[in-house]
Amino acid sequence: MKKFIQILLLISITTSLIAKEKNALVDHLAIATLMIYDGKYNIANDELALVDKEDINFDKAKYFTIKGVLSSKTGDYKGAVENYNKAIEATKVKVFKAPKIVTKEKYLFSIASSEPKDKTPKFNALQVKKEKLEKLYMYLSQSYFKIKEYENTALSLDLAGDKGRERASLFALRAECYWKIKQYSNAIDALNRGSKIFPKDTTLLKQKFYYLADLGLYQTAIDNAKIYMDKTHADANEYIILAQLLLEAKQVDEAIKILEIAKAKFPNNAKSKILLGHVYLKKEMQHTTAYMFKRAAYKDTTYMKDAVEMHRRIKDYPHAIFLNSQISDKIEKLKQKLAIHIDRGEFEKVIGLKNALERYNLLKDDNIRYALAYSYYMSKDYDKAENNLKKIKNDDLFKKATIIRTNIEKCRNNSMECI
Repeated sequence: MKKFIQILLLISITTSLIAKEKNALVDHLAIATLMIYDGKYNIANDELALVDKEDINFDKAKYFTIKGVLSSKTGDYKGAVENYNKAIEATKVKVFKAPKIVTKEKYLFSIASSEPKDKTPKFNALQVKKEKLEKLYMYLSQSYFKIKEYENTALSLDLAGDKGRERASLFALRAECYWKIKQYSNAIDALNRGSKIFPKDTTLLKQKFYYLADLGLYQTAIDNAKIYMDKTHADANEYIILAQLLLEAKQVDEAIKILEIAKAKFPNNAKSKILLGHVYLKKEMQHTTAYMFKRAAYKDTTYMKDAVEMHRRIKDYPHAIFLNSQISDKIEKLKQKLAIHIDRGEFEKVIGLKNALERYNLLKDDNIRYALAYSYYMSKDYDKAENNLKKIKNDDLFKKATIIRTNIEKCRNNSMECI
């Protein structure tokens, strides 16, 4: 019996050793990496769970790197940060050895008299470690950004060394991180550093302009924007965007300068003229606005009604009527023609539009109904005036209609009252 128990124990130990040996032969880290690449994250996680962390050959740096990648791929960015940090610490103390190179067996006799020189590059352990750490810090920065730890994102990019400086977009990312945590000087500095390394990149200049404008440093912002525009051969829309930003910052005069440049550089662009016209309108320069709107309307007829309205406001009626004749929208054309006739006191012409107003159902608008009624009143056709006034429902206009109807009664009782 004692001998039997010893046999069983021996079998158990042997089986365990075979299982361990079999497990050691399976590279679970390599399989996990392949599964992550194929998008099979559950299998990858299972493989990582099988890794023997007590094994003398356990690669801690590689293990936590793969865990970090898996966490990132599955959206667990906090877990990714934790694993990448562990991978970094492990990589710092890891001893990197040159990979084993399989060489061909030498022949006993060689055709050439001298042996070929070994062309295999020398292994640089420090360089390999540096590259591994830089890559890990890049991964770490991405995960920090995902969990909105912006200061750590920027710090990780700096610690990534050459990899953290290899693209202009990485300096834009640094700047954005500093901007979000209100470290404005660091944000501008990041863009300046990026521009020195990538002088041909214009996106950093554009980002810098927006930051400067937000900080209220308008003159510096404009100078920066002009450099950007010169480098990129900016189109009219970019000039317009710049002007709009300046307007939002209440820098009206600076916006005018930009739009005047746009008007000169892009004579066929209507939007720049329209925006410039609106800016001049804010400065109460109505005649200049009317001119700008007219020039814009000649390039794009959708702005024709704006041109008509501005010429009506400045009482340049001949021009307003001429421009009105070019409007393709019949309803808009009719409404503006009505307004021009009212302004000029041409009440008979307003009455002449009655059929057209009915055809386009415009008399449903109480304002237009009131204009027609008032025209009948001024033309002394009191019955039609009163008939239209009765149909008005708007409270404010109804009060005005009541006053006119009172005057109509006076005129009927004593025609001398309406001379």
